[in-house]
Amino acid sequence: MSLHDDAVAVLSGWRGDDPAQESLRQDYLAVLAREPDAMRRSCLPDHLTASALVVSHDGSSALLTLHTKAGMWLQTGGHCEDDDTRLADAALREAREESGIRGLRIDPVPLRLSRHAVPFCGGDTAATTHHLDVQFLAVAPPGAQAVLSEESDDLRWFGLDETVAPSDQDVHDLMAAARTRLRGTP
Repeated sequence: MSLHDDAVAVLSGWRGDDPAQESLRQDYLAVLAREPDAMRRSCLPDHLTASALVVSHDGSSALLTLHTKAGMWLQTGGHCEDDDTRLADAALREAREESGIRGLRIDPVPLRLSRHAVPFCGGDTAATTHHLDVQFLAVAPPGAQAVLSEESDDLRWFGLDETVAPSDQDVHDLMAAARTRLRGTP
């Protein structure tokens, strides 16, 4: 199965927990239906990406990266690569690369979807490019030590209930979704 086929299968089997998430899911599936290269960064103006919110083994904190280009705290993630065959594995690869943590376990069921403009993607800074991000949950092993990569300015554990700044609403919503999944609360 190709990465494109896996993305279609994952998003066809997942349902958004509110009308906005469900609308995004339908939009992602439409892009996948019309763009055979929707999983590649060269697909403009929109392409799918994969990210993972890395949480501690006990679910009390989340590891965020201070993204160099965006200038705010974000989950790990990025573009899919040619050798990726599953969307969840692409998110896991990105989490490992950006956190330096080995032994991460990924939940293959997406947490959320996020469509966001990325002016620095695609080479043409005048064009509006969108990442259609499929966001997963990754759990770190006990005693995990994060190692800063060249892709970020800092890595820091934040309490899962903590307000993170500077950040954006997508990160706050992602952390809330992680709390709900991990704690089984609405």
